[in-house]
Amino acid sequence: MQDFLNHVILDNTVRSYLVVFLAIGMIALIRRIISKYFAGLIFKMVSKKGKQTLRMSFVDLVKQPLELFLITFITLIAVEKLRFPSALDVSIYKVTLKNLIGGLGDLVLIITFIWLCLRVIEFIALILEEKANKTSDQTDNQLIVFFKDFLKVLIVLNGILLILHFVFHKDIGNLLTGLSIVGAAIALATRESLENLIASFIIFFDKPFVTGDLVKVQGFTGTIEKIGLRSTRIRTTEKTYISVPNKQMVDSIVDNISLRTQRKAEMKLEIGLGASAQQLAALTTAVKQILTKPGIDGQVVFLSDTGKNAHVFTIEYMVSMEFSVEAFNELRAQINLETIQWLNEQKIELAAASTDVVVRQA
Repeated sequence: MQDFLNHVILDNTVRSYLVVFLAIGMIALIRRIISKYFAGLIFKMVSKKGKQTLRMSFVDLVKQPLELFLITFITLIAVEKLRFPSALDVSIYKVTLKNLIGGLGDLVLIITFIWLCLRVIEFIALILEEKANKTSDQTDNQLIVFFKDFLKVLIVLNGILLILHFVFHKDIGNLLTGLSIVGAAIALATRESLENLIASFIIFFDKPFVTGDLVKVQGFTGTIEKIGLRSTRIRTTEKTYISVPNKQMVDSIVDNISLRTQRKAEMKLEIGLGASAQQLAALTTAVKQILTKPGIDGQVVFLSDTGKNAHVFTIEYMVSMEFSVEAFNELRAQINLETIQWLNEQKIELAAASTDVVVRQA
């Protein structure tokens, strides 16, 4: 038995092969138990007060990449105890088979580790999204999605650098120097995109508007549907869908209609010159009486101008934001109709109705 265990095959004894296979077989059998244990430890780090349902969801999420990472890690450690057979020490395109196999092992190990990190970030984002959904402010949801994608990109980039360093044995320092030069050139070429990206951060943190707000910008009025990294999407009142660069949303004057405390209505009333002073005074009193309706606050009615064409009345009033746009327009129409009805009852003509057209023959 000892002779069999000490028998050498491809520069290694049978005993060494058995130890390696036994270690790999053991970790393959208990990988689920170990992965669940480590998943529980990671869960405690990312969630202090986690429910049992959340814990199970997290374990299901990270179990597969964690199992693959453990098997790969233990396999690499076990195989490292073996001598690489000299008969297989050949070169393929100036790369030895030993280095190629070792590089593939490092590649799998790095990929599984990055996969595990991405799953952890997804779970943290899910927890934060559940908390953000409990609030009416949609900015938190957008920040979570943004930073989740941003962190994923950083992790993937770090994974690529690790692969270049450990698998392809590249000098990361020189590579980063080259990337910084290329990045500076790209930054100059994409200056406008970078400005929009910076503007998106300003919008996220300054919060001049959030998703769902009714705004007026660049001559368009509509509802904010999405705030992206480059542009803001607006559904206009004409039901069109426009994209406004974030830089313009920051640099322009944005009227956030949703934040108004009241809506303002204006009306110019031109009365014919045939109206007497008593009638004009009565008109002022009548319009003020018409404007005494629920929801109207801050009325202004006065004779603002007079001349050879008409007596001009300026009528302004404020309506509570509890009124929808449709209700606001209906209220304005009602006030206009009541004003016209009062003028007809008092037989006061508007300026256009009392205009005489004289045709002279030369």
